[in-house]
Amino acid sequence: MEIAGKVVVVTGGANGIGRALCERFHAEGARKVVVADLEEGNARVVAELVDGDAYGVNVRDESAIQAMVAAVEAEHGQIDLFCSNAGIIALDGEPWWATSAPNDTWQAMWEIHVMSHVYAARACLPAMLARGEGYFLNTASAAGLLNQIGDAAYSTTKHAAVGFAESLAITHGDDGIGVSVLCPQAVATRMIGDTGDGGTAGVDGVLTPADVASEVIAGLAEEQFLILPHREVQRYRENKTADYDRWLGGMRKLRRTMGVPAA
Repeated sequence: MEIAGKVVVVTGGANGIGRALCERFHAEGARKVVVADLEEGNARVVAELVDGDAYGVNVRDESAIQAMVAAVEAEHGQIDLFCSNAGIIALDGEPWWATSAPNDTWQAMWEIHVMSHVYAARACLPAMLARGEGYFLNTASAAGLLNQIGDAAYSTTKHAAVGFAESLAITHGDDGIGVSVLCPQAVATRMIGDTGDGGTAGVDGVLTPADVASEVIAGLAEEQFLILPHREVQRYRENKTADYDRWLGGMRKLRRTMGVPAA
């Protein structure tokens, strides 16, 4: 998929990977970039930078996604690419290793990491299927292919996000609908404590959002289902599937080395 001339929607577009995607799509010649985010003010800032539109949207609310999609289609005729990118790690200051996270955290992650993708597909598919083309880019995580040690809610919902993207690709690939799922490891965003000055970007293995956006452009051009900005993730996946028990043992050893609590 080429971005030039396309109408693109990015949820979670006000910060981090989402903002980098908006900026790169604009640079690639998108006809319109729609920046959707719970933080509407920040979405407007990014929209101004990319000559786009801004919407304040809570992706946990299906009616809000439906309303936004309807408004964008009314204004611009169609949505060519919907990037379901919003995500969270923990709520209300909870530590990221909260394996025994409360039900509210599990529910929030389920709604943001999984159901928001479902809501986007429900809202966009009718028009896409009618014209025989359209594309979804769903942001998951390497944790959805491997695991995030100590964070059961994050890992479980990211696995589900990958599963939904697979189902979407299987069900509608013959209908002209493209699907890619983005699965990075650590990226220098607020989610891992980046303050905006690039302070975490020099940490080994941490990519910048711009790096990830470049990988997305390349992956979309090839219409790859799985976009892996961190190349080593493919090797980790192969190790996991080659000997599951050995892989689990290695992950337990890594947890002990990291000092991550068991609960």
